[in-house]
Amino acid sequence: MEKENQTSVSEFLLLGFSSWPRHQVLLFSLFLCLYLTGLLGNLLILMAIASDHRLHTPMYFFLANLSLVDLCLSSATVPKVLLNIQTRTQSISYPACLAQMYFCIMFANMDNFLLTVMAYDRYVAICHPLHYSTIMTQSLCACLVAVPWVIATLNPLLHTLMMAHLHFCSDNVIHHFFCDINSLLSLACSDTSLNQLMVLGTVGLIFVVPSGCILASYARIISAVMKIPSAQGKLKAFSTCGSHLTLVIFFYGAITGIYMCPSSNHSTEKDSAASVIFMVVAPVLNPFIYSLKNNELKGALKKVLQQRKTFS
Repeated sequence: MEKENQTSVSEFLLLGFSSWPRHQVLLFSLFLCLYLTGLLGNLLILMAIASDHRLHTPMYFFLANLSLVDLCLSSATVPKVLLNIQTRTQSISYPACLAQMYFCIMFANMDNFLLTVMAYDRYVAICHPLHYSTIMTQSLCACLVAVPWVIATLNPLLHTLMMAHLHFCSDNVIHHFFCDINSLLSLACSDTSLNQLMVLGTVGLIFVVPSGCILASYARIISAVMKIPSAQGKLKAFSTCGSHLTLVIFFYGAITGIYMCPSSNHSTEKDSAASVIFMVVAPVLNPFIYSLKNNELKGALKKVLQQRKTFS
């Protein structure tokens, strides 16, 4: 059925969890707990890394940036979800929807780039340990973070400006809990072929190329580790990559399910579940995954908590 071209949309309705009307209180509690846990965990990691000079190394520099991005990524969606559940409304204004789409794409891109940079850092640490300090210099680390920030800022700007030129009619229902770019394109009355082409092109380039770099890094890492004679040495080398690899699997599994499949194959339940994984769950897992088996980080976190108890 063709979309009616009669009214101009000034707001959208986010109906991602409206199919569970009896579980709104449970959803609110769950999202609030996840958000606060992720917020507290990532803030503690940032404070621990900033306060301990022993953690002023490339690996923890990238981890601090990842914690900051994860904190911002969940903040771009969860507060609005909580507000809509609390007020029993699903509306979001047109400008706010475009802004939310922009920040979601930006921080998702940065998450992706940082995971790639961290894979390269682990590759250098394991495959070239004697030259690690000369390769991973402060200037290189700064470039490995600054360049992704520039790309992550400009890419969603392109999509947002193109989206702003589309015309939306009376259909303003988004079957998602946030303003997803695919959901918005499906509501437009204008021709979206160029927009969809840009989404496939940029998403493919920005996510396929880094994922290829991650695979190449781990191929070299595995090759180098298998040459270590002792089983204990192999286990120790692999343990330094376990946390990062876990996040990579979570992140790319969710992204592949949403953006790398044709729009005809999308389902509301699958998209929402995948989005919750990398926008809500992953930011919560990040501090726990990286601190459980990291004695240096656990020691720094204990110092931060002890200092807070002393001041309180």
